[in-house]
Amino acid sequence: MKEYRIENIRNICLAGHGGSGKTSLAEAMLFNAGATNRLGSVDDGNTVSDYRDEEIEHRISMNLTPLHCEWNDHNLHILDTPGYSDFTSEVHCAMRVTDNVAIVVKAIEGIEVETERAWEYAEQYGLPRMVVVNLLDKEHADFYDALGRIQERFGTQAVPLQLPIGEGEGFSGVVDLVAMEAVTVEDGKANRSGIPGDLAGQAEEYREKLMETVAESDDDLLEVYFEEGALTDEQFLEGLRKGVKEGAIFPVLATSASGNVGVSGVMDAAVAYMVSPADRPPVTATRSGDGEEVALDPDPSGPLAAQVFKTVSEAHIGELTYFRVYSGEIKHGGDVYNSTKNTSERFGQIYHTNGHARSELNVIRAGEIGATVKLKDTHTGDALSTRQKSFDLEWVTFSEPVANVAVLPKSKDDEEKISTGLSRLHEEDPSFTFQYNSEIKQLILAGAGEMHLDLIVERLSRRFGVEVEMVQPRIPYREAIKGKSEAQGRFKRQSGGRGQFGDVWLRVEPRQRGEGYEFDNGIVGGAVPSRFIPAVDKGIQEAMVEGVMAKYPVVDLKATLYDGSFHTVDSSEMAFKVAASMGFKKAFMEARPVLLEPIYEVDVVVPEDYMGDVMGDLSSRRGRILGMSPRGSNQVVRAEVPLAELYRYSTVLRSITHGRGSHARKFVRYEEMPREIESKVIEESKALEEE
Repeated sequence: MKEYRIENIRNICLAGHGGSGKTSLAEAMLFNAGATNRLGSVDDGNTVSDYRDEEIEHRISMNLTPLHCEWNDHNLHILDTPGYSDFTSEVHCAMRVTDNVAIVVKAIEGIEVETERAWEYAEQYGLPRMVVVNLLDKEHADFYDALGRIQERFGTQAVPLQLPIGEGEGFSGVVDLVAMEAVTVEDGKANRSGIPGDLAGQAEEYREKLMETVAESDDDLLEVYFEEGALTDEQFLEGLRKGVKEGAIFPVLATSASGNVGVSGVMDAAVAYMVSPADRPPVTATRSGDGEEVALDPDPSGPLAAQVFKTVSEAHIGELTYFRVYSGEIKHGGDVYNSTKNTSERFGQIYHTNGHARSELNVIRAGEIGATVKLKDTHTGDALSTRQKSFDLEWVTFSEPVANVAVLPKSKDDEEKISTGLSRLHEEDPSFTFQYNSEIKQLILAGAGEMHLDLIVERLSRRFGVEVEMVQPRIPYREAIKGKSEAQGRFKRQSGGRGQFGDVWLRVEPRQRGEGYEFDNGIVGGAVPSRFIPAVDKGIQEAMVEGVMAKYPVVDLKATLYDGSFHTVDSSEMAFKVAASMGFKKAFMEARPVLLEPIYEVDVVVPEDYMGDVMGDLSSRRGRILGMSPRGSNQVVRAEVPLAELYRYSTVLRSITHGRGSHARKFVRYEEMPREIESKVIEESKALEEE
């Protein structure tokens, strides 16, 4: 494999809304570079990037896929990412290790929810961006309309480097505004020629706007531009590169990825204007041991610092581990130290990958992305260095899950295999969680959306042969009281020999929500000996674990022991504990008991066109609308909704908004539920207990 200077490496993440054509763009890039000999199609299920069974079956990207090719004497690492909110963790992982982002936008729909998100993530990671307006061969596609919406959302520094030649089915090429040439595709090859006469005036106009944007990105260039009226070619190109690097210019390009029109221009722009690892700030690492922060330059001769950003189990080869080298190099057969796990690993074969295809390498150097197989204990997010110079690297913090299901084995023999399988899958995809909830007695699987959870269960079946049923999780309700009451608890048992006797009078009263349980010893005069008081407290607390109304935990009350009696021989701690439990249950049921349900705050991000439908749906879920606020070209609807009404909400929201809505949620408090719903919950609890 040819060795490249670090200045000739480009790491590019393809991001954007689902269906914008990222995978098709990656496919055309590989084809143009000669890395493949055919142009695959997502619809046909034969692309290099979407090669896993679930992606072929569902016809969408679900995984981050690293790809590699060579173009114009440059080494291109392409990270193709999914475009659906359920898989945004994959986008985060890609952006954490890349140097540039190409935001792919549909020519008709323009800016969508995941377009906004991808842009925000790129800003968060401080990454230079280009925008690719794709699908220009579709009916009603309008480059200039899409450009207007891009500039409205992302600013006028989003400036075209190309103009389309033709539109819809007549889209046949682009005008390169830097070289001022037409680039058309003939027999699969890019052909440069003069600009068509009907586009010459428009090309001059947009080139002038481009030059103005370049000049405005730098004070020195702006002064030259004012004095001379133009920039030299050298000033123009250097200013363009510098503007892109500093985030002052976002090149906009025009393509039909599936038709491979304009794609070579994207690749040319990536090489000419996007940044190399040498142009990026040094990576900040923390030295193991003393915790001191150090800045590591992308130097192959420097100390090793690399990070694993994706692990996936592949048939016939085992676990495939993808990593980015920030400093130093990793050699075939070399020993590497996992500073996250404090373990050593031997790197056997190392590769560049394109889907199933792997190209074996001898070394992967600073700035490059590679893969290896069969590491023992290294997974997504782990930092790699040497034992002598060990570093920790910051990793991605994933969003809180917004969807969950309870999983039940279809066969009792599979109970243990479920946990084993989910543990293995979690090592590959740390963005989902699973745990057994002892309160509701269910194994809960939580992720970024229903599609995400479906994928995990699908993988569990494919990879581990475990079939599970996905059901709605039980809701962790709570029981509380609204009034004050008093009751006696008296336990007496005589069965020959020493008996059991305990007698207590309890008062219960409500506390403010969230204040918890309080016990007050109000005994005077020794009516209950002090040695039995802790047993009374314990008896009440044990009774609160499985409540009186529907077996849910009791919260937020004060219990006062104010009277009682005892027997000098028969009284014991056990007798007083039982008596306290009996008295508490009586007092509880006379103190206007209620069921509480968990309330979540929900932020729904939607285009304005769908706000009415979304708000109506939230209201139908017993939601309270708290307010609305703009976020870019979208609106955020904030509401409070009972958890019981949010099951599979991601799927419903996607349906209502035609895939353009997303949401986040967080628990805020417990709240009294309506009486009619309370009755149903109590009935369901009794039925479950009888089962």
